[in-house]
Amino acid sequence: MKKDKITESNHIKGIKCDVTNCHYNDKQQYCTADEVHIGPQFATCAADTVCASFKPE
Repeated sequence: MKKDKITESNHIKGIKCDVTNCHYNDKQQYCTADEVHIGPQFATCAADTVCASFKPE
C-alpha cells in the first residue's frame, strides 16, 4: 500500500511550499509528497508555473 503522505522528517529536501491548504505541506513549509509535478510544459516565467501535485486538505 502506497502512503499518501510521508513523515515530516522525510520531506523533499530543497522543496519549500507556501501553500498552507495543501495536503502535502507539513506546516513548516516543506513538501511531503512522494513526487512533485510542475507544469505547464511551456512556461515563460515563474508566474506561469503551477504545482500539479497540489491536493487540497
